[in-house]
Amino acid sequence: MQNTNKRKGYPFIRSGDINKSAGSKKINESYRPFHTAIETGRTRLLITATILSFTFIAVGAKVVDLATLQDSQKTTKKHFATQPGNVARADITDRNGNIVATNLSMASLFADPRNILEPNKAAKLLAKTLPGLDREKITALLKRKRKFVWIKRHLTPRQQQEVNQLGIPGLDFRREHKRFYPHGALMAHSLGYSDIDNRGIAGIEKHFNTRLENDQEPLKLSLDLRVQHKLRIALAEAMFRHRAAGAAGIVMDVTNGKVIAIVSAPDFDPNNPGKAPTGRRFNRASHGVYELGSTFKILTAAIALDAGIVSLQNGYDATRPIKISGFTINDHYGKRRWLSVPEIFIYSSNIGAGHMALDTGAETQKFYLHKLGLLHRAAIELPEVGAPIVPRNWRRTQTVTIAFGHGISVSPLQLTAAIAASVNGGIFHKPTVVENSHNKKGKRVFTEATSRKMRQLLRLSVLEGTGKAAAARGYLVGGKTGSAEKRAVNGYDKDLLISSFVGVFPMIKPRYAIFAMLDEPVGTEETQFHTTGGWVAAPIVGKVIQQIAPILNVVPVDENTPSIRKALTIRSYKPTLEARTLASFKAH
Repeated sequence: MQNTNKRKGYPFIRSGDINKSAGSKKINESYRPFHTAIETGRTRLLITATILSFTFIAVGAKVVDLATLQDSQKTTKKHFATQPGNVARADITDRNGNIVATNLSMASLFADPRNILEPNKAAKLLAKTLPGLDREKITALLKRKRKFVWIKRHLTPRQQQEVNQLGIPGLDFRREHKRFYPHGALMAHSLGYSDIDNRGIAGIEKHFNTRLENDQEPLKLSLDLRVQHKLRIALAEAMFRHRAAGAAGIVMDVTNGKVIAIVSAPDFDPNNPGKAPTGRRFNRASHGVYELGSTFKILTAAIALDAGIVSLQNGYDATRPIKISGFTINDHYGKRRWLSVPEIFIYSSNIGAGHMALDTGAETQKFYLHKLGLLHRAAIELPEVGAPIVPRNWRRTQTVTIAFGHGISVSPLQLTAAIAASVNGGIFHKPTVVENSHNKKGKRVFTEATSRKMRQLLRLSVLEGTGKAAAARGYLVGGKTGSAEKRAVNGYDKDLLISSFVGVFPMIKPRYAIFAMLDEPVGTEETQFHTTGGWVAAPIVGKVIQQIAPILNVVPVDENTPSIRKALTIRSYKPTLEARTLASFKAH
């Protein structure tokens, strides 16, 4: 029996019915809508499958690409993180614990050229984003067949953000430490600076490089920020006022050799040392060596007194110049008479100092200068230390000229340390810039008696001699001027001077020595156009003492107190017949 059941919707058709001739046209007409719907669905399904296939292929490729890139960058980071030069150095502080050198953590930009798809475009974007980059150089770097190239070191946070926003594959950052000096140029010459890999290459940074890299305990210096600031400002003002080529200054604790301040001008910013001309990076205080003129008369007198050659009541005939080996030694402002040893100091007599040195002799002079550290480099924790220039043949002529600071060149640091020994009781201390220095013991050079006499002479020079401008009321300043002509092509140029002053305070019990120097100063109306040490350098020392004494807890005293006057007064130093007879016997 034939099945006559029908389904709702499209009719159910058996395959055998399609070939029947009867009613075939009617059946085909009924099938057409069903066939069309199937074909349409099949086409849509094929298109959808194709799109999904391509999508999965693209996503898969991107995942593989990102995984490869990430792995490459991780490998690069892992490799370069172990490279030297990215060490966090220990902080450096002044003697009061104020940080003067520390580290900043900064991002540095590098690239893996293998993953830079469009080097030209990337270089263009980077050069536009980071000022100072050379587009052609960056392009060349990005085309190298290398895994790692630096693009720019030590970016600011804003620069790092702007590079990130470029979205250039193949770029990444590495955290690095950069040395930072919060006080800028204030301690530039003593601190020095580090290179781009954070290695110390100058000053204290270089001398203590290993210590600063391996020991994170802060390095405490003997320097005092406050004193350094006062000295630097005073020297800068004087240098500007006298249009000097340069200046140098030192404050030293005479009881132990600790350097409290050390200044060289002009200076530079250690945060950007490469931008400073070479001359600005030169340390005039420790590296420069100069003929320092009459400040050497302090040592000449101390040596002669200590060796028993003279006493404060003796003296020399300064009526006529000294003529030796074709040279004539004169006094700048000669008295043209017999001068006692204190008067030689007061009037800064070259003739008197020359006679004193001749009586002392070359060998004795050399012996003392060696013990005072003036014949070899200063032993201080700085790499920039100048070698003194001393005579090859130390004869009578050299002995005379050295007596008043010509014919021998030393650094301001060396001279200050030597003069400290003449007033502190006779003990020479090697200078140091470290607070906890191992060099605590000094070596005796002069007797206590000699040192006491030198304190009297230095005080007298400020009260009645060429150092009057260094006086600071209440602080019992003593000191000595120095003015030396600079060497020129043919001898010395009398118009170009190294003008200096070394002061000590308080003279009743010396604690600090201060040295100030101007290189080639020009006279002003205020100095009556004089350029010698008494006119241009002594005022610097007096001003600095007034400012730093309270900082250093030095209490002012009444200078007219009987006990003070008694301790610092030289009795009967005026010429006497007995003294003149003695001097005539000794004079050459």
